[in-house]
This record gives sequence, structure tokens and C-alpha cells, in this order.
Amino acid sequence: MHKPGNAAQERFPAQDRFADGAQFIAGRYAKGTSGRSHTVVDPATGEGVYTYDLASTEDVDAAVAAAREAFPAWANATPAERSETMHRFAAVVAERAEEFARAESLQCGKPLKLSREFDVPGTIDNIAFFAGAARHLQGQSAGEYSGDHTSYIRREPIGVVGSIAPWNYPLQMAAWKILPAIAAGNTVVLKPAELTPLTSLLFAEAATDAGIPDGVINIVTGTGKEAGEHLVGHPDVAMTSFTGSTAVGKRVAEIATATVKRLHLELGGKAPFVVFDDADLDAAVNGAVAGALINTGQDCTAATRAYVQRPLYEAFVERTAALMETVRLGDPFAPGTDLGPLISHAQRDRVAGFVDRARGYARVVTGGEAPLGELRNGAYYRPTLIAGAPQDSEVVQSEIFGPVLVVLPFDTDDEGLALANDTPYGLAASAWSRDLYRANRATREINAGCVWINDHIPIISEMPHGGYKASGFGKDMSAYSFEEYTQIKHVMFDNTAVVRKDWHRTVFGDR
Repeated sequence: MHKPGNAAQERFPAQDRFADGAQFIAGRYAKGTSGRSHTVVDPATGEGVYTYDLASTEDVDAAVAAAREAFPAWANATPAERSETMHRFAAVVAERAEEFARAESLQCGKPLKLSREFDVPGTIDNIAFFAGAARHLQGQSAGEYSGDHTSYIRREPIGVVGSIAPWNYPLQMAAWKILPAIAAGNTVVLKPAELTPLTSLLFAEAATDAGIPDGVINIVTGTGKEAGEHLVGHPDVAMTSFTGSTAVGKRVAEIATATVKRLHLELGGKAPFVVFDDADLDAAVNGAVAGALINTGQDCTAATRAYVQRPLYEAFVERTAALMETVRLGDPFAPGTDLGPLISHAQRDRVAGFVDRARGYARVVTGGEAPLGELRNGAYYRPTLIAGAPQDSEVVQSEIFGPVLVVLPFDTDDEGLALANDTPYGLAASAWSRDLYRANRATREINAGCVWINDHIPIISEMPHGGYKASGFGKDMSAYSFEEYTQIKHVMFDNTAVVRKDWHRTVFGDR
């Protein structure tokens, strides 16, 4: 194990728990056997935090075998037993909330206040929600639909679920993948992004400490090409759940098709932010800055395309730029920091490339550069506002995944809604208006899995999250997510106590 520098050790002293390795299989830590290693880097400083051995395909096999072995007992546990254990799980995570928050901020670079106030509480709430949902796994109507036969529906767990989570919200994504699956009686093998494995490992450890049986939750930390693709294609994995880019999602779907397994995809987004001319301008400006810069813009539901009706357009651009310039970049662990770094220097350079190319066809109103001074070693990038980009340009059509908001004008309501739908994506959107008719029309006509009115970003455990079009299919959170991790069985039996010779005669004729 790589020993971190003093700064990293102070920020996250609990990392010594990973001394036995960064794989969590059958209730215990283990070293990866690929022969290759990876270093978790603090994106705020560029300093290495923890070096671990990556998982091999053999490690994936071991994790799947552990999940398969644990499945019968967990699937046959009563809903009350699963629920009680998951409630204990929520309590354990709540007790360790500060540890989770610090680990999340260290590996992601997000402000500690965001981890404390959003990521960790949201995760605890998710555990509590699915602990309750575990007691509501039920079939549907029983009745006589065909003569003397009674039919009913059973909802049953699917088996071993292979999940792959991204690096932008590693703790919450682990929760969204694991919780509905285990509440329904499945077992899970999760592969987190190799950049951000720390909180996924702590999550599995906390589950084990709460009494969730060994093998129900397993974590393999390896590359997508080796560990991820092997997990998706594994014949003993009954379902694959993936969150990430649309391009990688297509590859996941291709591999999963070979074994005809169930597939859940939450993919990219390019959320429109539609401001009608009767909107509260101050509210819209504040909503745009918060919605665009959440998690340094590394959020698939972040506001990325603001369409503003012509009478408000110039004022919106001016006020949004002014507000962006007040956002404080800095050390994620400093109390006054509003915005942390991007996940890596490579991601910062990717974002900068989009902005630099846009200078040839649009106006960079503010931002568009990496800060110097004491932040120069981190992967920081200033909040950026771009105006006047054509609708078909890459900054409007492609997912940038950084602190960049593009603003375009529109004239009629028809035009604004058409522009909002004019990308391949359909994950989330928002519309801003004081007019009930306009707002209601926007919710009907915008093709996205979530449409906020006069707000952007809030999510709750009781409501689903998932996209349309190239943003994938399937839902996270809510009862809809819970049902996706089940399979439906039709049970039908004859109510009479005699052999139905007449049925056989109908099928086969007289014998």
C-alpha cells in the first residue's frame, strides 16, 4: 500500500482500513490480483492518496461466486428480516457520516460541505427508504381469469446483479445500485470507478458491520476494460446496472446482449434550462448558477443549456456572469469554498478543450481558464458562461461535464421547447415561468425523465431518476427502481380436484 502524504493522512485518517487491499469480497478486504496498481489522487492538490492493486477477471469471478453463494439465503429471508438489517445499515452509516463525507471529498474534490449536507444525508435517506420498501415486495391481483383456474403474480429477485458506478457521485451511486437490489432479495457485485473506490468500500464494510450477510454486497475495484467488461459478460450475472457515458453504455449493452441479461442504463445528459419571459429573473439566475455548477458541473442532470426568451436574454447573461464571478474556488476542506476541482487534470483539460474551441464561434462571457496561484496544482477550472453558440455546435450538443453553461436566446414558446428537445439526451430539464399553462405545457412537451418547474437539481428518494432517449432506460430510487430488480412470475392452478381430461382432448384430440 502506498503511504499518503501528511495532508492526505490528516484529511482521511481511516484509509489504513484498506491495508488488506481494495477488493471487498464475501465480507472481507482482499488485494487485487491483476498485477497492476492504481493511485487514488486528491484532485485538489495532485497528491497521491492511496495506491491499490487492481482487480483481475479472477477476482471478479470470486466476487460473483460469493454473491451467487449468498443469494439463496438472502432471497429466502423474509421481507421483515431484510428490512430490519437495512435499518441497522442506515444507523451504521449515520454513525460514520463524517468519515464518509471526508472520504468522498478527498477522492472527488467536492467541497466538504456538499458531502456533509447532500451526499451522505441523501445516502442515509436512501437506505432508510429501501429498508421500508423491502416490506412491500408483493405480487398483484389473484383471481379467476380462465374458468376454474386461479392466477396470481409473484415478484421474485433476479439473482446476482453486476453494477458499475461512475466517479462523480461514488457514494450515492453505490447506494442507488445496491439498495433496491438487496431490498428485493438480490445479491450484488459493484465495480466503482477506479478513480474513486474509497466510499464504495466503506459502504460495503458498513453493511457487513450492520449484519448484512457476507457475499450479499461485494466490491471489485478494477478497470472498465478488464473487470467491468468481464462482470457485464459473466454468465452467472443475471442483471447489469450501469451509470456512465452514453458511449460506454452502448458497449455495456452490446456485451450484455450476448447473455440476454436484464439491463439498466443511466447514461449522459445535457439538461436544458428554459426561461420564459414572465419568469422571476433573479430566481432563474440563481437557479442557473447553482444548477450548472453543482459538483463542479460533473452531474448528468446539471443545467448545461439555458434557453432564455428574448426580452430577458441580455439581462440573464449579464447577471449570470456576475454571479458566477462571485463563486469561490478553493480547498474542498475549507469552510468558505463553493467550488472544488474537477475529478482530474485530464478532465480539466477536456473541459478546457470544449471552451477553447468554442471561442471560434461563440463568446466566452466569463471564466474559460484554470486559476493560478495556490490552486495551480489542482484540477480547477473557473465557472464559465458561453453565449451565442449555434444550436448545432458541440458545446450545445455534447456533454462537457464541467462548470460550463451555454446560453441561447429564443423568441416563441414553440421555439424554446423545440430547442430544449434538440439533443440526443433526455435525462432532466427545468422550465421557469409564473404562468401555470406555460409550466404545464413544458412538463408535457420536454422529453426528459425529470422536469423541474422554477427549480433545478433537487432529488428525493421517493421519486424516480432516469432518462429518455440516449440518456438510457430504467429508474434509480423510488418504488419504480425497486420493481426493476425483480422478475414477474405468473402462477396458475386448477381449482378442481379432478384431472381435466376435456382439456387434453381439446389439445390432442381423442386417444
